[in-house]
Amino acid sequence: MTDRAEIAVGAVVIVDGHLLLVERGRPPAVGEWSVPGGRVEPGETLAEAVEREVLEETGLRVRCGAFIGWVERISPNFHFVIMDFIATPVQPVSPGLDLLPICAGDDASAAAWVPLPELAWVNLVAGLREFLHDHSLY
Repeated sequence: MTDRAEIAVGAVVIVDGHLLLVERGRPPAVGEWSVPGGRVEPGETLAEAVEREVLEETGLRVRCGAFIGWVERISPNFHFVIMDFIATPVQPVSPGLDLLPICAGDDASAAAWVPLPELAWVNLVAGLREFLHDHSLY
């Protein structure tokens, strides 16, 4: 078991009925889709971490908004406390016009705008669909 819990953040970016998702390229949950996010670095605010992680994983600049809620992910190898926030793009984007994956980086192997009605068919990380539904985002 890990020595301690780690704080992480997630960014829920919804534009024109499309959710920004990244495909996990590293453990945990390799090959599954999630909202952009990751660990909070020492000395970094939660908002700074949200904005950095989205930029690193998708190339998109966002502004961190309201806190949505939190989840815990615990396994024999890790314990994450994930704080999820609404985030909005700094520049206008049109995900409905270009649904091709946007540039992926960092520990994401792909990134895409997914229409909210299509989430039912996406291989999401455990608990994400329920989290979005419980917070009236899906």
